[in-house]
Amino acid sequence: MNKLEFISALKTEANISKSDAAKVIQIFFDSMADAMAKGERVEIRGLCSFYVKDYKSYTGRNPKTGEKVVIKPKKLPFFKCGKELKERVDY
Repeated sequence: MNKLEFISALKTEANISKSDAAKVIQIFFDSMADAMAKGERVEIRGLCSFYVKDYKSYTGRNPKTGEKVVIKPKKLPFFKCGKELKERVDY
C-alpha cells in the first residue's frame, strides 16, 4: 500500500473528501517525522514503533581500493513490529 492508496482508503472509510484525507495523512506523517527528527520514539500501540538509533564513528574499508575510511557518526530510523501485528501477519 502506498500513500495514495492510504489516502483513498481513509477517504472511503471516513466518508471525507480526498483533499481532507490527504491533509490528515500528511499531518500524520509530518508529525511522525518531526518527532523522530527530535530523537523521540513514535509508538502506535498494537501496530509498531519507530525510533532513532545512534551509530558511533568507526573505521571501514573502501571495497574497491581496500583503503581505510573513517565513517562519521550517524543516526538512522528503525521500525519495530508490535505483538498484535506479528500475530495478525503470521496467522
